[in-house]
Amino acid sequence: MTATYRQPGVVLTDRRFTVPLDHDDPAGETIELYAREVVASEKADRNLPWLVYLQGGPGFGANRFVGRPSWLGRALKEYRVLLLDQRGTGHSTPANRQTLPLRGGPAEQAAYLTHFRSDSIVRDCEAIRPAVTGGATWTVLGQSFGGFCAVNYLSRAPEGLTAALITGGLPSLDAHADDVYRAAYPRVERKVAAHYTRYPQDVERARRIADHLLTHEVTLPNGYRLTAEAFQSLGILLGGGEGSHRLHHLLEHAFVRTPHGAELSDAFQEDVQGLLSYASHPLYALVHEVIYAQDERPTAWSAERVRAEFPQFDAAKALAGDGPLLFTGESIHPWMFDCDPALRPLRETADLLARRTDWRPLYDPARLAANDVPVAAAVYHDDMYVDTTHALRTARSIRGLRTWVTDEFEHDGVRAGGQRVLDRLLALVRDEA
Repeated sequence: MTATYRQPGVVLTDRRFTVPLDHDDPAGETIELYAREVVASEKADRNLPWLVYLQGGPGFGANRFVGRPSWLGRALKEYRVLLLDQRGTGHSTPANRQTLPLRGGPAEQAAYLTHFRSDSIVRDCEAIRPAVTGGATWTVLGQSFGGFCAVNYLSRAPEGLTAALITGGLPSLDAHADDVYRAAYPRVERKVAAHYTRYPQDVERARRIADHLLTHEVTLPNGYRLTAEAFQSLGILLGGGEGSHRLHHLLEHAFVRTPHGAELSDAFQEDVQGLLSYASHPLYALVHEVIYAQDERPTAWSAERVRAEFPQFDAAKALAGDGPLLFTGESIHPWMFDCDPALRPLRETADLLARRTDWRPLYDPARLAANDVPVAAAVYHDDMYVDTTHALRTARSIRGLRTWVTDEFEHDGVRAGGQRVLDRLLALVRDEA
């Protein structure tokens, strides 16, 4: 059943599809996908080419725009846009602490979640494309993890694509998760140093908060257990264009005087729980590391293990000296499944995924080397989330891919400067730049 309605300047249509859970077993269990079709009001009756948007993550539903802001406004000048809630996200059959027990115990849940990587998402796209486009090819726009999906698309089903546009999402074709995080921690350290250069007053503020958390048990209003390590993970903000400023504003109102002495303020706790909770996107935590798994090696809580190679990120050691507390970001750790009430029931499931050793390759280097689909990628110069060196190595491995390397934007450039970013990528795939 479809529903069509209007917002300022656009006509929206809700679309639902049924696809196999396991595309290798098309007669088996099915799940539902949801997507929102968007077309400019003045072009609603025209036969336009299609652009399908794949959100970053993993684990986030597509943007819920109002009207035609940012990159969407540019896309609607010439496309019908399909905003796909990737499997397990948004209105597509959800995967979370409430629904996963329907699968059975942790072993059954972990087996189910092996079908929520980029290869399955691409096969979903190919399964629904004929119903959406009438069989015509479409352009894919992949942001962050959506870019990982786009590279999988080029490996698996390039015949479905008119072009591929990638923003901040060129994955390494062969790096293990350990390689990803070994490259990530130095990038995060640079971002933290830049933050403290911009806001030197935050050095003492962060140390004071971490010291309080090392000596007090703090449970946020939603039941999240706030530890020093959890506080450090707020560094995930530093990968966005306004992230440093947001972190600064968060830290400046952390404490309030009470009859019992200084305590973390209600306002601070309310803001922090919104930033740290995975209630709205648990798949990010569950499958974040296995999006890199491609062989018999387990991910085995890679970010946690690799962190031990960077002792400067240890909060207790930092506070024992006079150095700054380092924030972390873009990494998932086992303690998150103890701290976050949205993740606690899924700890054993996450452990089983971390131990799994039967992952299939996600990319086909030979097919990418022979690629004939026009591809353009925005690569952000010091992207905190996706390693620039890895991204450029992959760019060189995909025949015909054209890059735009820029320090104008951070990882969220498609949101912050969406029209300019999309303009540039479209020019590149059309050989107009």
